[in-house]
Amino acid sequence: MIDFLIFDLDGTLIDSKLDLATSVNATRGHVGLEPLPIPLIATYVGHGAPVLIRKALGEHATEAEVAQAVEFFLEYYREHALDTTRLYPGVRESLDRLHGAGKRLAILTNKPVTMSRAIIEGFCLSRLFFQIYGGNSFAAKKPDPIGVRMLISEAGVGRDQTMMVGDSGVDVQTARNSGIRACGVTYGFARETFNYSPPDLLVDRMTDLADWVLGQDVE
Repeated sequence: MIDFLIFDLDGTLIDSKLDLATSVNATRGHVGLEPLPIPLIATYVGHGAPVLIRKALGEHATEAEVAQAVEFFLEYYREHALDTTRLYPGVRESLDRLHGAGKRLAILTNKPVTMSRAIIEGFCLSRLFFQIYGGNSFAAKKPDPIGVRMLISEAGVGRDQTMMVGDSGVDVQTARNSGIRACGVTYGFARETFNYSPPDLLVDRMTDLADWVLGQDVE
């Protein structure tokens, strides 16, 4: 029985593809580069802002150039993070159902924590999550297990009762490294990464996950 669900953010709870891509291309424009296609930028998301910007600038960018571009990107994205970003269909009602059934919910993302909390607050969902951690909350980002281990400790729930929910192989690898189960969502940014990191459960909608979790309680 799953009593604790740890959610990724981008590509899992929120469709932030356009705002991220706009911010990345604004950053490229700031350093004199042409914009990249939105689908390509989406494949760069999931490992945190420094990796995203390094990939967006290309292999010839120096560490100093990447650092300066990351600073610009974060400032720009902070101002535009909710311009077009929306919750995926079924997310709000599914979270409400899970929370109402007594399930503990948390977010573990590689996006900066202050920005992540502001986005969740913007959607009026903060009350549903007992904790939100970001890519700068710990010494290492996902797929390192440090964030999951902290959350499990804080929740007081066993690993066998915990599931990581995400849209990419990074989230599955995080679950494997932490000794918990993994659920993948097919509608996110990186479904193709499940080919080499298959989850235990794969769903097309968040409502399917809520049905599965809550269905266990009555079996």
